[in-house]
Amino acid sequence: MRRYARRARRTAPVRAVVFDIGGVLEFTPSLGVTDKWERRLGLPPGELNRRASDVWRGGSVGTLTEDGVNRALGERLGIDQVIVASLMNDVWTEYLGTLNTELCSYARALRPRYRTGILSNSFVGCREREQSRYGFEQLVDDLVYSHEVGMAKPDPRIYRLSCERLGVSPEETVFVDDNPACVEAAGALGFHTVHFRDTAQTIAAIDGRLAAG
Repeated sequence: MRRYARRARRTAPVRAVVFDIGGVLEFTPSLGVTDKWERRLGLPPGELNRRASDVWRGGSVGTLTEDGVNRALGERLGIDQVIVASLMNDVWTEYLGTLNTELCSYARALRPRYRTGILSNSFVGCREREQSRYGFEQLVDDLVYSHEVGMAKPDPRIYRLSCERLGVSPEETVFVDDNPACVEAAGALGFHTVHFRDTAQTIAAIDGRLAAG
């Protein structure tokens, strides 16, 4: 019975495709923001993120508001809010990157035959900025942002939440991410996984999963 159950799950038809954002739907190369600001503030390499690690974490799971992030950065780094605003402007420029227009067009064309979703480790304030710039709310059926739900990949709960909101099981879902740890965690839950390396490879891999049923 156990062997039969596993076989049945593996042959479940694919009904949904879920995408990561940073490094997948957005190209987000490093712009050297941390190095730039460590030089500007006279900090040794690695010090900015060491001081701000709890701030970045709080922003990523929604325990800090944007105002809370800004105040905490000012305190950790000993700078006023004008300088904090300049720092965060650079952080957001790097964070948002540029749109992967080819993959977004592909994702849009999957609907309505397939349910589509976004599952992203995010930061407080990103939904508004990404919606304004890229319109992700119109691209897919559902968006799960870590800062809004209080948990982040590779926590198994956030993958299950995405499936619940799309009305599918992991075995019926293709999951796409550029982070190997996040891909591995999804695979352990039964997702069909695609490790994003480039757009053409990713589209071909998704098509292969869909064609296999």
